[in-house]
Amino acid sequence: MREYPTPVAGFREPVSLLVDCDTGIDDALALAYLCSQPHVELVAVSCAPGNVAAEQVARNNLSLLELCGRPEVPVAIGARAPLRIPLVTTPETHGPHGIGYAELPEPHGKVHGRDAVELWVEAARARPGELTALLTAPLTNFALALRAEPRLPALLRGVVIMGGSYYYQGNTTPTAEWNTHVDPHAAAEVFAAFSGLPEDRLPVVCALETTERIEMMPEHVAALAVEAGCMEPELVLPDQPEGRRSTASNELVRHVSDMLRFYFEFHRRYDQGYVAHIHDYFAASVAAGTAGICTRTATVHVETAAPRLIGTTVADFRGLWGESPNARIVSENHPEEAFAELVRALGGLGRRLGSRSARNAPEAG
Repeated sequence: MREYPTPVAGFREPVSLLVDCDTGIDDALALAYLCSQPHVELVAVSCAPGNVAAEQVARNNLSLLELCGRPEVPVAIGARAPLRIPLVTTPETHGPHGIGYAELPEPHGKVHGRDAVELWVEAARARPGELTALLTAPLTNFALALRAEPRLPALLRGVVIMGGSYYYQGNTTPTAEWNTHVDPHAAAEVFAAFSGLPEDRLPVVCALETTERIEMMPEHVAALAVEAGCMEPELVLPDQPEGRRSTASNELVRHVSDMLRFYFEFHRRYDQGYVAHIHDYFAASVAAGTAGICTRTATVHVETAAPRLIGTTVADFRGLWGESPNARIVSENHPEEAFAELVRALGGLGRRLGSRSARNAPEAG
C-alpha cells in the first residue's frame, strides 16, 4: 500500500490538467472545484458521451466554465458514442440536460474547432511530462487518444480515473459501475495500455468503494452557502417538495443547489437516503493533489463479453493471474477532509464571483 498524504495547507504544487467528462452533476461539481483552485491549470476540457450526449456535455461545460470565471478554457468534443455498443444516458440520475434542476446561462463561447482526441494528443506531445489526465467519463475518448498516440502513458505526468468497483456492489448492474458499463471496451483498452509500466506510471483509479464514501448531505449545501456569503440559509431538505428551486443570493450556490436537490431526490428514490455521491469531485481532488489517499497496485480486468457481467471490473491485488499490474486503486480516503475542502474552496469561489458581479453591476438611479 502506498500513501499520499493531504498536502500541507498554504502550499500546493502546480498541476496542469486535461479533463475528460460527461457532465453530469458530479462532473459539474468537480469542474467548479477545479476552477476554484489557483494552482490548477485547465489546459482543455473534452466532452464524452455518457450521462448525456456529447453536445449537451459541451454546452454544460461551456456554461459552467463561464459561470466560474474560466471562459478561456478550450472545450472540445470527441466521440459521440461508445466504441462498440450503443450509448445509454441517465436522465433519471442527472436530469434531461445532465445538471438536475439547474438552468445554467446560455454560453457565449463555442466548442473548439478541433476534435478532442487531436487536441489531447497535440497537448501531450507539446508538453511531455507536464500534463495530468483526469477522466471522469466513460473512457471512450482516452481509448481513442491511446490509439492515436500509444506513447501517451509516457508523455503524461499522470492519469486519474473515476470508474469501476472492486469487490463492491455496482451502481448500474449488481457488479458494474456506470462509466465502465457505458463503454467497457474502451476501459479494457485503457487498462491494457498501462500493463507492465513502472508503478509511478500507472493510473490512479477512484472506484465506487471510495467515491461512495464522499456522500454529500443537506448540511454541506447549507455550509457552502454560508461560506459563499449568502444572505439567507440555503436549506435543501428531505421534507420539502421535489423540484423546489433555490432562491440563494449567490448565483453559483443557486445553481449547485438546484443540481444537488435533483441528485438527493434520485438517491432517495433508490433507497440510498437523501444524500448525493459526488464521485467525480473526489477524483478531481486526487488529480489536483488536494486529497490524502492510499493506493494498492493491481491488475484490472474489464468484462466485455458476458451479458450479465458486462462492464464488471475485477482487480487482482495478489498477482494470482501472473500478469503485470496496470492500476493503482485508491484504498483509503477521508470524507470529512474532502467536504471541508469542498465547502471552503467552492464557497470561496462563489464569494469571489459574487463580489465581482456586484462591482460590475450598473449603479441605480
